[in-house]
Amino acid sequence: MNERELLMTAVKAADDKRAEDIMVLNMKGISLIADYFIICHGNSDKQVQAIAREIREKALEQGRDMKRMEGFDEARWVLIDLGDVVVHVFHKEERSYYNLERLWGDAPIENVQSELN
Repeated sequence: MNERELLMTAVKAADDKRAEDIMVLNMKGISLIADYFIICHGNSDKQVQAIAREIREKALEQGRDMKRMEGFDEARWVLIDLGDVVVHVFHKEERSYYNLERLWGDAPIENVQSELN
């Protein structure tokens, strides 16, 4: 599975659990951590956990190892490290507070909406 397939697997998994405002930042040449950041949010602790769980399960089904997951129990900001793709699943309130989109404002936004339909 190449990184684009991994990216879309994670995006589709988040979308399947009704993650809101899914945004993909192309971090190539900007961050050494990952090639893509996915940022999304849920409206409750249970939804945040469901989104994170679905992303983990879909990645494992595709044969990708999850390097780590942090923040799952608290369900305020769950970070899922899939290697080339890092997923940030926020609770709605935390997302606006941390505003990663502004922090990484120099990163180009990938248009993935057309691939979700």
